[in-house]
Amino acid sequence: MSKRNSQAAKTAARERLRVEREREAKRAKVKRQVVVACSVVGVLAAAGGIGYAVVQSNKPGHWEAVRDEKVVAPANTTGTDGTTVVIGKDSAKKTLKVYEDPRCPVCASFEQAVGSTVEKDVEDGKYKVQFVGGTFLDGDSLGDNKIGSNGEGSKNAMSALGAALNVSGDAFLQYKAALYSAKWHPEESDDKLKSDDYLLDIAGSVDALKNNTKFENAVKNGTYDAWALAMSKTFDTNKDDVTGTPSFVIDGKILTTEQGNPPMTVEEFNTLVDGALKG
Repeated sequence: MSKRNSQAAKTAARERLRVEREREAKRAKVKRQVVVACSVVGVLAAAGGIGYAVVQSNKPGHWEAVRDEKVVAPANTTGTDGTTVVIGKDSAKKTLKVYEDPRCPVCASFEQAVGSTVEKDVEDGKYKVQFVGGTFLDGDSLGDNKIGSNGEGSKNAMSALGAALNVSGDAFLQYKAALYSAKWHPEESDDKLKSDDYLLDIAGSVDALKNNTKFENAVKNGTYDAWALAMSKTFDTNKDDVTGTPSFVIDGKILTTEQGNPPMTVEEFNTLVDGALKG
């Protein structure tokens, strides 16, 4: 090979190498731009996601929002926001106040043991019964206008009880009995009553509520949600010094056994109620 040809070959090789280096440089530049662009998009997306999460977390929950809604009172109620619920014959001279929380396991035990006795007494005109419902097992403190973080079952069940009360006093008592029954009442730790479907399943065992479209719509639509909170506030601000459930009051006096407990048997209940009615 001549020197001339050798020199030309070297020049051509250097040119090819230069061109290849320029191509590599361009590819590297494009790659860096893509990486930067993707990083920016990722950061923006993350920021957007965080922003969305913050907005969502700052939105009031359903029950917090309900506090600002106008109360729709069920039929068969009186008093402010329909929170006075009295069932019984006009001829009955005295009223037994019953304080309960729908999730309360002790209330369930009382209803299973003594509930039918209360219903018979009311039917016989022995006394009227006034129901006062609380939702403190949900962690609520409605006297301070605070919604707790321990569940929704008490409030949701209270709303469903309002829907039953709107049908009739008897439907209310029967639904309450079913709700507290051994078959349907969940463990306190199981917030099962927050489910509308479960509450409607319970209603299926009550003739007046089974396939009752008006009742079902009221439960599904939360018609009496605000009423449930109003009722809970009535419990929290009661003048009978009641702080727990179940509690029973006649003429402003809390009925308790010698041990300071609420009556949990028919015998204990009858003894205390009969004594209070004579007083």
